[in-house]
Amino acid sequence: MLLATYNRKEKTLSCLARLSAQIMPPGLRIQVFLTDDNSTDGTRDAVKTLYPEVSVYKGTGSLFWAGGMRNSWSMAIASDPDYYLLLNDDTTLRVDCITRLLKYYELPIASRADITVGSTIDVKTKELSYGGHKLYNKGSVTHYSVFSETEYLECDLANANIMMVPMETVKRIGILSSEFTHSIADFDYTLRAGKAGMKVIVVPGILGDCTDDNLAVAKQQPPDLQQRIKHLKSPKGLAYKEYMGFIKTHFPKHLPLVFIKIWLKILFPLLWQKMK
Repeated sequence: MLLATYNRKEKTLSCLARLSAQIMPPGLRIQVFLTDDNSTDGTRDAVKTLYPEVSVYKGTGSLFWAGGMRNSWSMAIASDPDYYLLLNDDTTLRVDCITRLLKYYELPIASRADITVGSTIDVKTKELSYGGHKLYNKGSVTHYSVFSETEYLECDLANANIMMVPMETVKRIGILSSEFTHSIADFDYTLRAGKAGMKVIVVPGILGDCTDDNLAVAKQQPPDLQQRIKHLKSPKGLAYKEYMGFIKTHFPKHLPLVFIKIWLKILFPLLWQKMK
């Protein structure tokens, strides 16, 4: 299992506790690889004390999510596992999460290279927070969430809050791209998997709880223009340069419209609100 964390000790410990409580298929063994990006809240020491079996790596303090996950993934490759489970440290797993992810690979329709994704729910809003998404059309980045209580559904791109990646997939397309610092890396990865002929499958039902951070980010609109531009370029904001590279790679025909929309929102936020 792959994790990245920074100054979220309680969430990280809670995540590991739920992982320890998993109802596991017979013969399955889990190894946890965690990159702590130089936390100052005692995360590393707490994990080492309570979960000595976890492999903990110290980051530079500037890895962010994607960099931390790449580091954990790179360290895990040497163990040559059958599957890599990407997990956000603020995700609380249902006790049968791993069993349900693996069940897909027993189906006749399954490929050993397909990626399985777990959906999460926001415990406050009771709404779907993370999971799989379908594109409205292949030329545009606009998308909608897909979910079913009973069906395995294909999607085009997905969040890596709960994502199982088989070894065969990694052999074919590698790990998360180094082009991304924080977010977007999981969307890029699943789109690349689809282009390489692999399916990304949303497993039925809710597999975990996770607060939807995108809602908070979407509401952030600094009143000052310089602050808006700073947020635009921030790794935890839109990460403008990386996002435009993502659009250019996967949705080149959509690039001019994305450019116009972004700068309209930054330069004329009141007009943007009215046009929405």
